[in-house]
Amino acid sequence: MHELTLRVNGGAYRVRAEAARTLLEVLREDLGLTGTKCGCDEGDCGACTVLLDGEPVNACLVLAVHAQGREITTVEGLADGRWHPVQEAFAAEGAVQCGFCTPGMLLSAVALLARNPDPAEEDIRRGLSGNLCRCTGYVRIVRAVRRAAQALRGGGRD
Repeated sequence: MHELTLRVNGGAYRVRAEAARTLLEVLREDLGLTGTKCGCDEGDCGACTVLLDGEPVNACLVLAVHAQGREITTVEGLADGRWHPVQEAFAAEGAVQCGFCTPGMLLSAVALLARNPDPAEEDIRRGLSGNLCRCTGYVRIVRAVRRAAQALRGGGRD
């Protein structure tokens, strides 16, 4: 067992984890952050995407011990009393259907827009390529990311 202090969504959490436990398991089972979904458990679907030091990673492939001392952002950490502009854009564009892929899509979009505040459609599709959606067909998701980019460039939230 390893004693870990994980920095998640701006807070510090002490957990005990075996060396083989994934970040996904610790987030969901120990910290109760169930917005991070378990889809394929193989790194193929993106449902478990979180930001690790600002970069999207599949939490099912990251060992919790490797997250020690790094900044972790889950979908629960996006809202700060009100929705993040990316969340607002997804709602406005109807980019959510069943919602299973949404947390991973949101976090991938946030990371993309942090790197590229004015992405072309190809950039958006590439930035979201690790996230699979079975419901929307991606058109509304791409529109939502464009809308969020425009909102963020225009001064962000009120």
